[in-house]
Amino acid sequence: MRVDQVPLASVRRPLQRFLDEDKVEALMASIRLEGLREPIDLLEVDGQLWGFNGCHRVAAHERLGLPTIRARIRQATSRDLNLHLR
Repeated sequence: MRVDQVPLASVRRPLQRFLDEDKVEALMASIRLEGLREPIDLLEVDGQLWGFNGCHRVAAHERLGLPTIRARIRQATSRDLNLHLR
């Protein structure tokens, strides 16, 4: 596992999540003041980055116009990815 800044545009998010707008707003305020405290988790499969958590953190970064996000990146197999997609 490694922690790195990744371009938001490179993160594939195949599952749609319900966003709590109050939570996104609170995260935006926190990120403006302190930066992102907790990185999102990504799976790297065949050079592609897949995200299954952190939807509020991603939304806050997008709305703030930030091009990158800090992430914990774990190498995974296509089998691992398929388990997350079920």
